[in-house]
Amino acid sequence: MAGGDQLVSVGGRRLRVTNLDKVLYPDTGTTKGEVLDYYSRIAPLLLPHVAGRPVTRKRWPEGVDHPSFFAKDLERGAPEWVQRMPIDHSTGAKDYPLVDDVATLVYLAQVASLELHVPQWRFSEDGGRDDPDRIVLDLDPGPETGLAECAEVARWCRAILRGMGLDPAPVTSGSKGIHLYAALPGTQTSDQVTAVARELAKAIEADHPDLVVSRMAKVERPGKVLIDWSQNNGSKTTIAPYSLRGRPQPTVAAPRTWDELDEPRLRHLRFDEVLERAERIGDPLAALGFRAGGRGAPSGPLSTYIAKRTAGKTPEPVPDDPLAPATPSGEAPRFVIQEHHATRLHWDFRLEHDGVFVSWAVPRGVPPTSERNNLAVMTEDHPLEYGSFEGTIPRGEYGAGSVTIWDDGRYDLEKWRDDEIILTAHGRPGGPLGSVRLALIRTDGQGEKSSWLLHRMKTDAAGRPQPSGQPVEPSEQADAAGSAARSHAAADVLPHSPVGSGPHGPARGRAGATSSGDGRTSEHGSEAAPPRPSDLKPMLATTSTPALARSTAARWGAWAEVKWDGIRAIGVWDGRRLRLFSRSGTDVTARYPELTRVDAQLGAEPAIVDGEIVALDAQGKPSFTRLQNRMHLTKPREIEREIERTPVRYHLFDVLSYAGQDAASLPLAQRRGILESLAAEAIPAIAVPPAFDDVDAALAASRRFALEGVVVKNPASRYRRGARSDDWLKVKLTHTQEVVVGGIRPGKGGRTGSIGSLLVGVPGPAGLQYAGRVGAGFSESTLERLDAVLTPLRADANPFVGVPAADASDALWVRPDVVAEVEFAEFTPDGILRHSRWRGLRPDKSPADVVREP
Repeated sequence: MAGGDQLVSVGGRRLRVTNLDKVLYPDTGTTKGEVLDYYSRIAPLLLPHVAGRPVTRKRWPEGVDHPSFFAKDLERGAPEWVQRMPIDHSTGAKDYPLVDDVATLVYLAQVASLELHVPQWRFSEDGGRDDPDRIVLDLDPGPETGLAECAEVARWCRAILRGMGLDPAPVTSGSKGIHLYAALPGTQTSDQVTAVARELAKAIEADHPDLVVSRMAKVERPGKVLIDWSQNNGSKTTIAPYSLRGRPQPTVAAPRTWDELDEPRLRHLRFDEVLERAERIGDPLAALGFRAGGRGAPSGPLSTYIAKRTAGKTPEPVPDDPLAPATPSGEAPRFVIQEHHATRLHWDFRLEHDGVFVSWAVPRGVPPTSERNNLAVMTEDHPLEYGSFEGTIPRGEYGAGSVTIWDDGRYDLEKWRDDEIILTAHGRPGGPLGSVRLALIRTDGQGEKSSWLLHRMKTDAAGRPQPSGQPVEPSEQADAAGSAARSHAAADVLPHSPVGSGPHGPARGRAGATSSGDGRTSEHGSEAAPPRPSDLKPMLATTSTPALARSTAARWGAWAEVKWDGIRAIGVWDGRRLRLFSRSGTDVTARYPELTRVDAQLGAEPAIVDGEIVALDAQGKPSFTRLQNRMHLTKPREIEREIERTPVRYHLFDVLSYAGQDAASLPLAQRRGILESLAAEAIPAIAVPPAFDDVDAALAASRRFALEGVVVKNPASRYRRGARSDDWLKVKLTHTQEVVVGGIRPGKGGRTGSIGSLLVGVPGPAGLQYAGRVGAGFSESTLERLDAVLTPLRADANPFVGVPAADASDALWVRPDVVAEVEFAEFTPDGILRHSRWRGLRPDKSPADVVREP
């Protein structure tokens, strides 16, 4: 790496690296960029020795010729994807980083964490401390001794440890001495292991008093080697194998062979030498590291995969070790798409990542065009050996049916986040996939059985238009054996989603029988098929003026509804319970239990409805400000506490499907009749507000009650999912504008130490066009929430186009990921908001949704 600041992708994680030319080791001129390069290249060997352990760091931000400091608690500005675990201290709990992937390792190097120190124990699955899995002896040379004497003592220690059934391995520490590690079965406590190490040290001291000491007293150290047994204490740490050292030279805690310890010129190794020998001989300490091919563990990324299969009963590969192998550096990761004729035909889409195939089941395969998104359901991680698997899984086994490889190859990774992955897959020459840029976007849930969208991007990575592909069609591999297996296999390849129906009518069950989404058959026999993500996209209105809306309504026949000042929500009703989805597709059911954990009394038939969640003020008017108190809450205890103070209502205005039949193609007037019928006995919190047959009367009522405006609709219009249509015209009586937050100006006076104002913009042809500052309308709780949301997004780069120097002078920039809504008097001729006032965050909107209102 070279140069200054860069935004890089490491393992699909986006990370800003800075000051790459900064010299951290003045004696050798070694730069920060070289340190980052070392850690990224040595990661496959280093990670198995630190995985699952809390990492204490020693940082040298100004270089090794300046003071250092220990860091236990993870920095406040650390990326949210860095895993962390708390450990209680006398001063309170501290969040320690877990370094299980190369991106985290490079982040720690970016903040000049040159030394990584870890204990001899790992975290258990429940977050506690497991018993130590290794014993360590630190051979520390006193004055007048060096590595040769340490090597001699190491051989004595080796003889005793071997007699105990342990096989130690040496590490030259990169500082002064040698560390000896030996694997333990994890059946003894830290105190017990410490006692064994102490007795071993004392025994060697008794046999070799002229060279060995087991006590820490400095007066006893000259001419002797201290066997430091204390680092087996559960509260102590040791420099991690392959960690750099903060010495004048960039030396490394380097695993060595026993033959090397016999060399008369034994010395510590520099980082460039360690990289060279790593390529040549691999990791001499590999047997001690927790990874496939190294040490086994009771649990790991492949635990679920192994638990679902029995070796010998299935032709699939079934590894003994649930841990993943180390991921080689410098090689593009693999992908494979397998056509799987199981209980439900689907295509398994698998991406190599962190030593496993992260996997999704895709019922319709890779979408042929960017106009269509296909559902992808995450399944358990698969071993890398699965990449070449083809065969028939027998009846009675998990996933029974035939599996063939549809296409495979390697992929270039752009982004890997917990909720979004972007890649370019390069299939086999002449294969059905070709080279295509794809995105996976999580819409609901986490981990196995979470729902994602598989999207074919409009452009390739260089911004050029991508051609469409061929629709995915099943092959003729479903032979009789495979069909028989499918008819009896467990139906757990894909989970049942909330009930609903797609735009092409109801899905039928066995022999035309119908049932509700939870397996029940309704009394009228209608079935709700699981809704596709496209079923949950709301129809959108076009901005208009009162005069235009009035004249248009005269042609259509007047139909006007109040524009409620809330958040849009699609409701999925299964006959007993209601589930709610935001405009972006996020499942928000748990956020509004007064609507969803009760029988909403919307009738026995399943349905999908459209409406607005609103919070009313003391005068019964919708208040977006009050709704802010609810829409951001996700913790059950906080939600329960706020329900009484800020109850919500669900105002319905449309129905998309009913009784298993698609209603979107019906005219609005007919859909309205269905909606009023199904909501006739709904609970009080759910209502169908009246529609006006006079636009002027609707506008007058909205003005009188200080409402946001009205929506004028064509009574003959069909419901167009996900489309912005001229059949719906929104007329706002207050000026509001959605904006993207891109900067913070620090507060002064009474707001010192807090947010003074926010710098906002509106996307335009040239980028994020600056639209001014918003400094009014903030409550103390709002400022606290904004600080929590925006601090992790802090960035070095100005995201705006056209921001004046005066506004930028003291700005703190943030990534332009957050959408908000403001009130304002007017736009100035140069696009700046006048008299703007904060209304609230819009987590239901993305920056791509933001457009300038007329």
